[in-house]
Amino acid sequence: MRRHLSWFVTLFLFTSAAFAEPDRLIPLEVLLSPPSIQAPELSPDGKMICFLAPLDGTPNLFVMPVDTSEPRRPITHLKGRGVQVYDVSGNITYRWTGDSSRILYLRDNDGDEQFNLYSADVGSGESRNLTPIPNAQVRLLATSLDRPDEALILVNDRVPRWHDVYRLNLRNGERELMEKNDRFVAYVADNSLRLRIAMEMRKDGGVDLFKSQGDGRWEPYDSVGMEDVAMLHGVGFDASNTVFYAYDSRGRNTAALVGLNLNTGKSEVLAESDKVDIDGVLVDPAKHTIQGYATNFTRIEWHVIDRSIQPDVTAVSKIAEGDWKIDSRSADNQRWIVRFTLSDAPETYYLYDRRTRKVTKLFVGTPQLEGLPLSRLYPVVIKSRDGLDLVSYVATPRWVDKQASGRPSTPLPTVIIIHGGPSDERPEYGFFPLLQWLTNRGYAVFLADFRGSPGFGKAFMNAQNLEWGGKMNDDIVDQARWLVANGISRKDKIAALGGSYGGYATLAAMTFTPDVFACGVDVVGPANLETFMATIPPYWSLDNLARRVGDPRTEEGRALLRARSPINKVDQVTKPMLIGQGAHDVRVPQAESDRMVEALKKNGVKVTYVLYPDEGHGFMRKENSQSFNATIEVFLAECLGGRSQAIGDFTGSSIKVPFGANYIPGLETALTKVSATPKN
Repeated sequence: MRRHLSWFVTLFLFTSAAFAEPDRLIPLEVLLSPPSIQAPELSPDGKMICFLAPLDGTPNLFVMPVDTSEPRRPITHLKGRGVQVYDVSGNITYRWTGDSSRILYLRDNDGDEQFNLYSADVGSGESRNLTPIPNAQVRLLATSLDRPDEALILVNDRVPRWHDVYRLNLRNGERELMEKNDRFVAYVADNSLRLRIAMEMRKDGGVDLFKSQGDGRWEPYDSVGMEDVAMLHGVGFDASNTVFYAYDSRGRNTAALVGLNLNTGKSEVLAESDKVDIDGVLVDPAKHTIQGYATNFTRIEWHVIDRSIQPDVTAVSKIAEGDWKIDSRSADNQRWIVRFTLSDAPETYYLYDRRTRKVTKLFVGTPQLEGLPLSRLYPVVIKSRDGLDLVSYVATPRWVDKQASGRPSTPLPTVIIIHGGPSDERPEYGFFPLLQWLTNRGYAVFLADFRGSPGFGKAFMNAQNLEWGGKMNDDIVDQARWLVANGISRKDKIAALGGSYGGYATLAAMTFTPDVFACGVDVVGPANLETFMATIPPYWSLDNLARRVGDPRTEEGRALLRARSPINKVDQVTKPMLIGQGAHDVRVPQAESDRMVEALKKNGVKVTYVLYPDEGHGFMRKENSQSFNATIEVFLAECLGGRSQAIGDFTGSSIKVPFGANYIPGLETALTKVSATPKN
């Protein structure tokens, strides 16, 4: 391993007012190694824990007993991308069956999102595909504690745009058609696996809600305007299957927790905040009653409704330092898995027993990072130019943060990370290995907020409408200038880095405001909004997306899409770029990146294009993510002057670099050592 130090970083290290000695360079493979434990879930009977962990380097599902010393054991043995238990929004997708005998999980083909539903038997470890349906997407709609051998699934094998509803026998895979669907974009089932609510998208971007009559007929129930659609999310039904709990912003700016009575049509507000949306809810898994809720402006705060759990919440809050969440509970609500998060320490999981108030430390998510010199994350609230509060976060290298304030004594080269979504992701406090990696290399890191991020009310959410590349880019630029004005960042050494929408925003930043950014890293970001809108998956709502981005069906909309497409402004790009893409991406097809790279090449931009033929909307395989991160590291070092390791070999990665390998030192040599790993 060797270090690359620019003249600036070298000068800074020896002229800093504190004469601070930098922390040792922590190897990339350590800082960004896959977590040892992810997504733990208690079995309904409270006796077992399932979780995601590497098996020969590939994410697989494991189980372990709670009350015995039996070792953990894998119940899947997959290669390639392994098990993907998180969706693109970070939600856990796998589930226990109600009898605690099986795990249900989804798997696609190298990121193509053509998911099938699998079942893994906890006792035998046997795994089977319950829905071997080619060229279709299967979604898991609902399971029930009371009906452990059944699930409701959605399948679009008849018409790609619409998902039909089936009742699935989890023992033999037999399907029974419940609803042939030609109109609804979403369904809600109750605790007994009965379809109760359906949602139909309107042309104006709003939705109409219907309630089931129980015989295949649907009766109009309610309507939600476009301004409130993104804020409406279901939580579940009460024990009588009469009251539907949901987040709802109608009649207010922020999303409250409400109970909608399907019999009377009345709505009751159960929890609300004038400042932020309700961010999480505690529902008793046995009684189906609301017990508490969370709010999150800069940090998570819990609020108790059911006083019977107040002693438990008090006890849990004293277990460890940091923000906490109850990730999983047994069906009788007596055992909880609680996750504690600090920004400068790996996440830690505990088992809490309500009967005895006993606390057992289960595991640390990334134990390989314990004891390392890690940076803290600090919230900052910055005003946009039109008065919105942007809740963002900043971190600096530990050795320059002597006052524990996130403010270095001398401005630093900076990486601004732009999240995806935008409507389902936000910057927030937490532990992020990506942040620790970049601060260890000598950069300030800024997790940028911008209009359209969830959690801050519908006015903030809807301020994104038709502002892709417009005011949303202004928010990023304004915060970059704030970082410079407040002595955190060097004006000429700011990089933009983002994936999905964040990839688009990176391209927009580099094309529309090239004087602000020194370089950019775009991962699976759309470059041409016209072609992006023309190729969205058939089951997405074009009407809804058109209200956000621009309508390709009108001349005015097409003109806006052209004006906000980075590919049409490549003549303004003068700084280096790194672009990453998965060949199986159905959200942002490879053609988006192909065309952008070609345009940049013609304009003489130093662009490096990294392509993975066995990935989709994000890079899941360990070898692929490691190769891309190693490439980013040297790219940023060349652009910003931070520290870096030399690129090693990419054995096992499928990485291809169609163009620009010569712009990144060591990349061409590493590519000669690539050896593809067999997948199944």
